[in-house]
Amino acid sequence: MRAFPDRPVYLITQADLSAGRSTPEVVAAALEGGTNIVQLREKHTSARTQYRIGQQVRELTAAADVPLIVNNRIDIAEAIDADGVHLGDDDLPVAVAREMLGPDAIVGRSVSTPTAAEEAEAAGADYLGVGAVYRTDSKDDVDPENHGIGLDGLTAVVEATSLPVVGIGGVTVDNAAEVIAAGADGLAVISAITNADDPTAAAAALEQAIEKGVRKR
Repeated sequence: MRAFPDRPVYLITQADLSAGRSTPEVVAAALEGGTNIVQLREKHTSARTQYRIGQQVRELTAAADVPLIVNNRIDIAEAIDADGVHLGDDDLPVAVAREMLGPDAIVGRSVSTPTAAEEAEAAGADYLGVGAVYRTDSKDDVDPENHGIGLDGLTAVVEATSLPVVGIGGVTVDNAAEVIAAGADGLAVISAITNADDPTAAAAALEQAIEKGVRKR
């Protein structure tokens, strides 16, 4: 299995936020621009469709030697030989995913507080998706009044864990450097790449923003 990258430009897929393009098309373009980890997250499709799309994406990521993570669905991760899964509050526990997928799998966990970060690390997570940093419309269950944990909230989580942290939620090319300067190791995005006019250029710009943010620390 592939290792979690040091400075992740982390693409999360979602076909209905991809400006009419297919998920494999977006992934191929993003990989060309520097995306170095991909999460299959096709929330509004059937398991069979996720499996079919996942097979195509697996071919692309394997050719690029980039890890492929599956959101939530351990069964689909196993079926397409993905490198791991990403879990939220309503998904199976980290320890269960680890037992099912084995010691070499990459297991990520979404958190928004220092306490949750500490618990995820103790449970054996490999990295954390922290947010929403800013308000986002990409998740169905996000309260429209919730403007995110902010950069201070992100920094508090970073300081509570030794795990790699990716900032997620409302991250754009314009604010990405600040997310990294606040302590995140990398950036996880959906529409900043999937809905961009040029996903290749968008991925490259996010990679540059990470470097800029590291210099601002």
